[in-house]
Amino acid sequence: MDSARPERYRLFVAIRIPDQIKVAMAAAQAELRHVLPERAVNWTKPEQLHLTLKFLGNVEVQRVDTLMQQLGGACNGFSPLRLGAERVGAFPDLRFPRVIWVGLKDDTGQLTQLQGAVEAASGEFTSQPAEERFSGHVTLGRAKRLNRREAQILSGWLSRMADRSFGEWTANEIDLMRSELSSEGARHTSIGRLPFKGLTTTGLDE
Repeated sequence: MDSARPERYRLFVAIRIPDQIKVAMAAAQAELRHVLPERAVNWTKPEQLHLTLKFLGNVEVQRVDTLMQQLGGACNGFSPLRLGAERVGAFPDLRFPRVIWVGLKDDTGQLTQLQGAVEAASGEFTSQPAEERFSGHVTLGRAKRLNRREAQILSGWLSRMADRSFGEWTANEIDLMRSELSSEGARHTSIGRLPFKGLTTTGLDE
């Protein structure tokens, strides 16, 4: 190992999900697990369910403080976000499900604006391409090996879950998360929390 090579962290920016909503999402995962073989899908561990705003990849540790400052500046203009977790679906579509997700509702449109601000603030720290069209979601699992019959079963269950609601909450901050890979899977830890410092919205703003 080259001792001269700077240490790097594998990072992403996220909004955490409240525990009670994670429990509801885990219940949906359990329903799908029941009808699919275990080999078919890599399921996200309930404790790791989150909303990714931007995956950065490897960032030099010595640049993390500067990254935090940039992200903190991006948060200054945003007030707390009222988010709702609802609908279960799949990318690219239900006929060919590859990523199984829960959608996030944001009636004010702040979530898309926030993602754009995070994208701009972190651009110099990552080689990852910008998202062409951001779609707020929480990944429940990623399909690995589905035969046609299993894909049809999954699509049918996802159609029945299309109207499911998992709850609402107010997000007050974003997290800069570190992802450490191992043979037992990824371990996610927050290395910094950045609050929204804009004024709290009221009914008068609607």
